[in-house]
Amino acid sequence: MSGKRLPGILVAPGELPPHLLLPGDPARAARIAQRLDSPREIAKNREFHSYRGLYKGVPVGVLSTGIGAPSAAIACEEAIRAGAKVLIRVGTAGSLQDGVGDGDLVVALGAARCEGTTPRLLPLELPAVADPEVTLALWRAAVAKGAPVHRGVVVTLDPFYRGVLDLGLETYSRAGALCVEMECAAVFSVAALRGARAGAILAIDGSALRASSGEYDPHREVVRRAVELEIEIALEAVAKLAEGTG
Repeated sequence: MSGKRLPGILVAPGELPPHLLLPGDPARAARIAQRLDSPREIAKNREFHSYRGLYKGVPVGVLSTGIGAPSAAIACEEAIRAGAKVLIRVGTAGSLQDGVGDGDLVVALGAARCEGTTPRLLPLELPAVADPEVTLALWRAAVAKGAPVHRGVVVTLDPFYRGVLDLGLETYSRAGALCVEMECAAVFSVAALRGARAGAILAIDGSALRASSGEYDPHREVVRRAVELEIEIALEAVAKLAEGTG
């Protein structure tokens, strides 16, 4: 370990291993750490809680990003400076398709950049695309687990609650986007900008199209089980990527 601690995540360069899982929720970061051998807390600052440990002998880091693209971008920028080279978002999302149900998983191939952070970093014409090897490792691990999994484009959107303007969810649904969430575009874009690789697996916690009518409840057993399953899948993908068989 060398150098000063980075200002946001309070991790020093060299403290994070190459493979890093990125949940949004700090509590989920702690749950992931509990699955590792020899887990160790690194730092806690604001929404950024970090850990490291071993999974099947592979060093794995965990860092919560908080909610939304701005904090996710900060987390990824500093995580890469701290040693991370493969970033895997492990999150939740709202479905945009009838065939993508509660408790299903989605492996993101790319993200529509409908947030305010990445347009300040990269031209809008440049897509936010997941790394193909990371994506394939996640897909194979999900299939091997027999998970109800889909793969396709997701939407990264800033607002969670609707105001007087239309959020455009029906349009994204008709365009074929599978789900909507708040961080993937930032994770993919920062990774590409800084020479890292990134992917994402998401647990569906409800219908984004029906959430405004009061039907949204992410604290259900079906969602809890899906989140636990996606954590297992992400860790298996890391093990395969580390041994070069992902």
